[in-house]
Amino acid sequence: MTLTTLVVGASGATGRHVVLQLLQRKQHVKAVVRSKERLLKSLDEIAPNASTEFASTLQIHEASLLDLSDDDLMELTSQCDAAVSCLGHNINFQGIFGHPRRLVTEATERLYNAIEANQSKEEEPKKKKFILMGTVAVPNPNGADDKRTFGDRTVLFLLRYLLPPHRDNETAAAYIHGKTDNPNLEWAVVRPTALTDGSVSKYEMFSKPIDPLFGGDRSVTRANVAQSMVDMILTKSLWDEWKFKMPTVYDLN
Repeated sequence: MTLTTLVVGASGATGRHVVLQLLQRKQHVKAVVRSKERLLKSLDEIAPNASTEFASTLQIHEASLLDLSDDDLMELTSQCDAAVSCLGHNINFQGIFGHPRRLVTEATERLYNAIEANQSKEEEPKKKKFILMGTVAVPNPNGADDKRTFGDRTVLFLLRYLLPPHRDNETAAAYIHGKTDNPNLEWAVVRPTALTDGSVSKYEMFSKPIDPLFGGDRSVTRANVAQSMVDMILTKSLWDEWKFKMPTVYDLN
């Protein structure tokens, strides 16, 4: 079955893997990026000639997501079966402390609202999937995560109040976690542990973090994080297992 997935943050370190893996699995992709050239180059760096091979099934929209109008977002999300947000802040002074400080949260809210607005116009709304990429440092709002160590809690407190990107990730996850009133718009928040570069391999998912935030020996490749999200989109049993949840992702040791 061929689906269409909207990917935002598509040229990022993880987003480009999501785009490529969807295309390699014969899916259609809409990608929102600031630079089309950068995305195509990054795809070719992972898989030579990918930008040419998959040109017919990849639609690229050059834009800053938050600059798009509500109508633009409705148009982007229309005819999409799923949406994946891999947005994040650049790791530099401007990206960490500059604006927009609520990039991930505002993008999540606006994309979710655009999908719902499209569904409201349908006589029989089709089920959609929304996947938000977070981090293992983002707690599950339902309180189901194990209690962190005192050291971890102290660091997270400091991150929350000193580093806007961490607070943004928490706020976005809390927003999406509260969305349970629309049975036709299902979501998951994927929380990878320490990210590394590397190729696709086996991975495992858990309902909560299994390592301490600092000093743990587990990691996960960005390619495997992408694979977990693509698998959820395309595998009904996996989606049924993790929808409306916040799974953590690790490389399989």
